Amino acid sequence: MNSFKEKYAADIEFLLSKKHHLNGDYWTTPDHRIGKGSPFSSRDMAIMFSEFGFGKEDSEIKGLANTIFRTWQPDGRFKISPTGSIFPCHTITALRVLCYMGFSNDDRIIITFTHLLEIQHDDGGWRCNRVKLGKSDVSDMSNPGVTLEALDAFRFTEYLNTDDRLNQGVEFLLQHWEIKRPLGPCNFGIGTLFMQTEFPFLRYNLFYYCYVLSFYDQARKDQRFKEALSALDKKVVDGKMIVENPNRQLAKLDFCKRGMPSELATHRYNEIKKRMSNN
Repeated sequence: MNSFKEKYAADIEFLLSKKHHLNGDYWTTPDHRIGKGSPFSSRDMAIMFSEFGFGKEDSEIKGLANTIFRTWQPDGRFKISPTGSIFPCHTITALRVLCYMGFSNDDRIIITFTHLLEIQHDDGGWRCNRVKLGKSDVSDMSNPGVTLEALDAFRFTEYLNTDDRLNQGVEFLLQHWEIKRPLGPCNFGIGTLFMQTEFPFLRYNLFYYCYVLSFYDQARKDQRFKEALSALDKKVVDGKMIVENPNRQLAKLDFCKRGMPSELATHRYNEIKKRMSNN
């Protein structure tokens, strides 16, 4: 993975140049809003630096982790903004990126995983509570994007393929492949935009969907997942994954250039195929 640091040194230098763009440190605001400023937020930087192979020993990861842990609450939640309510999506996205950075066994993170299992929705997923239950059958359902991020975090734990509660989350997402209509209070749907390959994994889309679910035994043997993976396979040209829809502010960077093959994206795609071959 160190070779990725060298190969994409120019991209990394550009991202580092954005470190204080919100007038705080480590891609945040002075009051430590870790989700503000996408794709140059603390949250997004943690994802991208992890892709380049940065680890806990790197100063960037140490700084990002300290910044995000600063928002952790004793009950396991993360308050990613100094004002306003704490939503499950806030906790889940902070948890996910800390796992990416190598902190899945931290005592604070273990408390957060327990908290998430306690608030899991009846349909197997996780749901932000911006809209009160009872508004409609669709809005009462879990948020597919939030649920995918939760399962992404749980793959770093001993719960992976051992706890049926996570299988319920997998089933919820597989059902969404069939339903496709926008679900949950924040209206995550499966349409034209979802089907365009995006990299890095910053939001709910076909590539990220297949990547996360490929860790779960229940998904890999399911025909619905195989259909999604078949759709992803068609995005590959000469064995390389083509990035169709990166964030527009990242679209000219070499690691995720729009319409071009990406070595890092191909690396993640090959992981999926390897897991399928071992199924």
